[in-house]
Amino acid sequence: MTQQSQSTPPAQSNLMKSLILPGIRNFVIGVIVLGVILSLLAGSFSYWRGWVLTVLFALLTTSQGIYLGIKDPELLKRRTQVAPEGESMAERIFIVVGLVGTFAMFVVAALDRRFGWSKMPVWVSVLGDALLLFSFYLYYLVLKENSYAATSIKTFEGQKVISTGLYGIVRHPKYVGDLFLGISIPLALGSWWALVLIALTIAGLVWRILDEEKLLMKDLPGYIEYTQKVHYRLVPYLW
Repeated sequence: MTQQSQSTPPAQSNLMKSLILPGIRNFVIGVIVLGVILSLLAGSFSYWRGWVLTVLFALLTTSQGIYLGIKDPELLKRRTQVAPEGESMAERIFIVVGLVGTFAMFVVAALDRRFGWSKMPVWVSVLGDALLLFSFYLYYLVLKENSYAATSIKTFEGQKVISTGLYGIVRHPKYVGDLFLGISIPLALGSWWALVLIALTIAGLVWRILDEEKLLMKDLPGYIEYTQKVHYRLVPYLW
């Protein structure tokens, strides 16, 4: 009687090595680094709002990366190219301003907790965590619909105008997700003062959208006709 050796199928083994194990590693590192930074700035490791947001944010970003790695590896590759060759100075400035603005929200919120600048009810922070989940749900809908949703402003060979799903409501649904993400962070962290920084996020999104639409109208066939069909860029009935 021979005993058959059990082994992991090659496809599953590659998936574990290339996506799941790195994802778990990035999740753990992200939680430790961001959680410790927020706790140090807040002056207490019992800053529970910071830990809840940290774990939730790390879990969502890790899950998104694994999902794209399985469903659309090319899109994952495009989205990890934060500053690809040929990117304009305006795009680089936007990326820097966006990162600085987001980091400032974390810093101000943690310092708010340390010095007690403002008081926010627990239910508002719970709402912030819910908005964080909602923002990533919007990202999921966008990435499922549009395989060309790269981080940089550019068009790709064979790219077509997407007008289905959320793209039938607003022209830039990914930035709607960014807007909800920007609102969710200060609320989840319990800081009214950090919420003031959402003005910087909105200004950056408006600039980014106007700059992106110039390129799309010039380089993406059918985009001008699409703007005539879907009138709103970011917020229905407003802009």
